[in-house]
Amino acid sequence: MINKTLLDVLSKMVGISRQQVERTVNLLEEGGTIPFISRYRKECTGGLDEVQIQKISESFSELTELQKRKEYVQGVIAEQGKLTPELGSKIQDCWSSVELEDLYLPYKPKRKTRAEAARVKGLESLAKIIMSQKANDIECIADRYLSDSVASIDEALQGANDIIAEWISEKTFVRSSVRNYFERNAVLRSKVVKGKKDEAQKYANYFDSSDVLRKCASHRILAMLRGEKEGLLKLQIVVDDAEIIDKITKFVVKGNGESSNFVAEAVKDSYKRLIRPSIETEVLNLAKQNADKVAIETFANNLRQLLFAPPLGRKRILAVDPGFRTGCKVVCLDELGGLLCDDVIYPTMPKNDYVGASSKVCSLVKKYNIDAIAVGNGTASRETEAFLKSLSFEKEINVYVVNESGASIYSASEIAREEFPDKDVTVRGSVSIGRRLLDPLAELVKIDPKSIGVGQYQHDVDQNKLKDSLSFVVESCVNSVGVNVNTASKELLTYVSGLGPQLAQNIINYRNEHGAFRTRNELLDVPRFGAKAFLQSSAFLRIPEAKNPLDNSAVHPEQYKLVERMAKDYGYTVQELIGDKVKINSIDLSRYVKCDVGMPTLTDIVTELEKPGRDPREKLNDFSFDDNVRSIEDLKAGMVLNGIVTNITQFGVFVDIGIHENGLVHVSEVSDRYISSPSDVVSLNQQVKVLVKSVDFDRKRISLSMKNV
Repeated sequence: MINKTLLDVLSKMVGISRQQVERTVNLLEEGGTIPFISRYRKECTGGLDEVQIQKISESFSELTELQKRKEYVQGVIAEQGKLTPELGSKIQDCWSSVELEDLYLPYKPKRKTRAEAARVKGLESLAKIIMSQKANDIECIADRYLSDSVASIDEALQGANDIIAEWISEKTFVRSSVRNYFERNAVLRSKVVKGKKDEAQKYANYFDSSDVLRKCASHRILAMLRGEKEGLLKLQIVVDDAEIIDKITKFVVKGNGESSNFVAEAVKDSYKRLIRPSIETEVLNLAKQNADKVAIETFANNLRQLLFAPPLGRKRILAVDPGFRTGCKVVCLDELGGLLCDDVIYPTMPKNDYVGASSKVCSLVKKYNIDAIAVGNGTASRETEAFLKSLSFEKEINVYVVNESGASIYSASEIAREEFPDKDVTVRGSVSIGRRLLDPLAELVKIDPKSIGVGQYQHDVDQNKLKDSLSFVVESCVNSVGVNVNTASKELLTYVSGLGPQLAQNIINYRNEHGAFRTRNELLDVPRFGAKAFLQSSAFLRIPEAKNPLDNSAVHPEQYKLVERMAKDYGYTVQELIGDKVKINSIDLSRYVKCDVGMPTLTDIVTELEKPGRDPREKLNDFSFDDNVRSIEDLKAGMVLNGIVTNITQFGVFVDIGIHENGLVHVSEVSDRYISSPSDVVSLNQQVKVLVKSVDFDRKRISLSMKNV
């Protein structure tokens, strides 16, 4: 039974109605996947999209863990016999992990602290007397506590100070006040470590910088933390310590007597030794978490755009991994990405075998009936592209430059070795380049998203959160596009709603043994493919050659009978209905509204019937770089060039202008109007025009602008 209070808190946290939240949580707890729930349970969720459901899922997990922590904390305090009804109520009503830990702190089992050592010496009652701030002549009182373990009055008073300092540091209102002050006013100061200026040049912007922490850009925080981790920068949190001590003193100190003055000194010790280090770490960790969140969101947005890159579709591809000294590795692929042959050509320096390379490429194009050519965008890309475009073929063949980032990761992976055990990494890399042109999504799912190269400080952020976020993006993209169950790789099938590595492999094994699937119902014959997996996954699996046309659509099998009834009621067959807008628009959907099928589902069904199995990705457009620019030496300020967006960060946009080095459009140069993030106006793989502002030839840095271009 789900905690009702938890659901109330969750509803407020995500800003979605209580009813929608409860129904969505129930679906998730029943094992529903986010793609399935968002697509096929709209009536239940009230039309929540994937992002909203993901937010509910994440927040529900966080609150559930917090609830478990609350129960643990209550148990520990109860064992000590200190769980009062008032404290128990405070813990139950607390839905902040920070506040919960503040409540728990006085009861948390202590390590060997100075205060604990003083208690062992019997000095806690002395601390209580002084803390009451009613006694004078505290040295006289302290004299009574001398013993074998307490040799002097000074030692007794020091022990009392240690205990009082700990009490002050454990007061929730004190910690909350200091925390709020830090969050509002803390400044993050960065300085280069003495003697490491030359070694730390890449951190030159942070050699002597000060940023208000709450306003500091995420990429700056992550850069400074990385510099500190590498031992090149020294970071410091700066606040007005005197002002904070004064605030705590007003909270804690009462009167002006001797014991009050003693407590005032204990406040200073408590702040400097216990409170400040703790809150400083806490606030810096929070800033890191917020920076991580922004960086992960940036990476996820970039990855989504990359995975949704336009596919060329089923074409025969000649793919080239360009190179100079070692030559260009060439492979030919069939319409499904199967390897037909591989070879090497040397059209560029140092061999300059233009004639031999031309003859070989033309022969391969003719022999394998090639439809398009893919060229990796690495070393020698421009030279190889120019060579290929200079050739004459019997039919028109377009040459496409393909982003090969991560191809080397795939070529050395276990997946690639299993697929091509007798081929070396250069052949596997070329195959990956060609397949990226055919279908970027199907190929990129084989690579760890972190290796694709569209992130921002991805190795510095919380790796578990990054993995979860990127996996969600990949799953979302795969299910949005749909998967041909008869051609999909295990890696692609793994991301289908309701499947996973084992079921994906079982599908492959069944396909290899029995041949292509002819109907969706045949999936139920796959070992361990039960009704639950069928419910979650079947609508995302396409069978283009199926007898029932709905098996190649996003219409869920649970609604097949409804579609057949709609067609029959209007005198059509399902086959006649599909793709015919006039017939589809003649259907009165209101006739088919039921308790479990509302207008959202019916609207989705007719939309799918109009274009069954439609691909949401855009079509691939031709593109070419400036022929006069082949290296950084060819650049001049004032040039306007064609470019492709290769990465988007919070501080700017990286653009490929056809040379080895990418240029940077700083966020201030992306648009004429104010933008909070470059992703507000540009997307990955977008074709843009840029102005060359300046070129630093020594550091190989190119400054670009998109303003008024």
